[in-house]
Amino acid sequence: MSVATPAFIPERGTTAEPSAVAAALAAMTVALGAERVIVGDGGEFRDPFQPSAWHAFATAGVVQPDSAEDVQTIVKIAAQHGVPVWAQGQGRNNGYGGAAPRVSGGITINFRRMNRVLKIDEELGYALVEPGVSFQDMYDAIESAGANLMVSVPDLGWGSLGGNSQDNGLTYLPYGRDFQTVCGLEVVTADGGLLRTGMGAMDGNESWNLYRRSLGPTIEPLFMQGNFGVVTKLGIWLMPKPEVITHVHVDVKRDEDLIPLVDILRRLRLDGTIDGVPCILNTLLIASTIAKRDHWYDGDFALPIPDAAIDAIAARIGIGRWHLRFALYGDEAVNALQLKKVEKAFSAIPDCSIRATTSGPHEWANLPDPSDRVYAGVPNLDWKDMGGWYGGDHGGHMSFAPVAPLSGKKVYELQRWMRGEFERHGIDHTADLIVVNARSLVSVAGVQFDINDEASTAASYQAMQDLVREAGKIGYGEYRAHLHFMDLAQEQYGFGDHAYRRFVERIKDAVDPQGLINPGRHGIWPAGLRHA
Repeated sequence: MSVATPAFIPERGTTAEPSAVAAALAAMTVALGAERVIVGDGGEFRDPFQPSAWHAFATAGVVQPDSAEDVQTIVKIAAQHGVPVWAQGQGRNNGYGGAAPRVSGGITINFRRMNRVLKIDEELGYALVEPGVSFQDMYDAIESAGANLMVSVPDLGWGSLGGNSQDNGLTYLPYGRDFQTVCGLEVVTADGGLLRTGMGAMDGNESWNLYRRSLGPTIEPLFMQGNFGVVTKLGIWLMPKPEVITHVHVDVKRDEDLIPLVDILRRLRLDGTIDGVPCILNTLLIASTIAKRDHWYDGDFALPIPDAAIDAIAARIGIGRWHLRFALYGDEAVNALQLKKVEKAFSAIPDCSIRATTSGPHEWANLPDPSDRVYAGVPNLDWKDMGGWYGGDHGGHMSFAPVAPLSGKKVYELQRWMRGEFERHGIDHTADLIVVNARSLVSVAGVQFDINDEASTAASYQAMQDLVREAGKIGYGEYRAHLHFMDLAQEQYGFGDHAYRRFVERIKDAVDPQGLINPGRHGIWPAGLRHA
């Protein structure tokens, strides 16, 4: 029997009257046309991993603008009626809440119609895009133009460059390290005005998408994980295609081999041998991308998979307990020299297995391993079913993703702690350690569940709350958070009686005094909802 939305879900509703929301939607329909307004969530613009009987994080309607001018019109109408708006790109970041808004009862701005690649400059290596451009759209535009460029992509290519970048989403090419692809934004502000960041603040300045700083304070980062405006254009830096890419995969047999694996990788990142964003994946994470749990293990679903069975799964797949993936980019002769250095370094780990393949641009789109395609800038959807570990077609997942120093001992200790926390809740521990720069990584762990089993889904949500809270106690904070955990994740950043949050709240109140744009995003609330 269906149950109501559990009480522990931290839903907040808009303070606007339903009549005001309806009037705002009606005015937007007149201004933009009925074909661009959806009343309700349309069965799609909700958290896709929330049981159908739960109604938290529900939008009153969805508006799909076609231009920056449309966005200005939407924001002005919302302000007139006092109705909050929640802006998103494609709305496909399913592990973090998908297309759902943080505040229920407001209006969603979805950018699937604003998906134009406005410019590709091959000489200077950048593109100007609208916020709804997906990674697949960008890749297709580059290939259609015959440009000798490539875009840094994540594991799933259906999301938008705009949405992913504004959420500090991770991608894997050298240009993806430390979130460095974005340069130059156009933003609709809460008063309906239009601004451009950096050199774009000057009419006709051709360095808008080439130089990241401003004359005066640089405000562009305020629109990443922020709620100070609605981005309508982004400059994206593109990487020249190298002569070849050498894809490297390193497997270690023992759990504790993670320590030397991380330490060797750090040294090779710091000295420039390895560039880009390597990943270290555990056995169960890789297994989840291939098949459901019961394909690998027929034991009790209520108990985590034991070590002996994990070793057996690793042997079946032909990997280790930890699997490192990365790529070398450059001329073939240079890559060959770098590979020798890499092989010598990692061979110091007993029983370590190293394999490498080298390919040129004409081969990248057809590489058999989807990870290799991602590291070649080719978007795909091969891993889209990884959330089906327990539920198959009705599987769901959420990610817990703290940042950690790139130290073998610290990373290993964190993984042992996280595995203990997962297994305490009866959940298998999957791990994707994304080495975002030469000194730190993001430790992404997926909590997976069967959406049709409301009790286990609720238990998974509560387990995630525990993870966020307990990790905060030992000094680990998330780099981004699911809708459900945004407030809790922000609460962990308590230095100086939450001095950071209080400072950002003052900015929010100054630039959006009505508190209408993305209220509550990553725990930053406007004054009117702050103490709800």
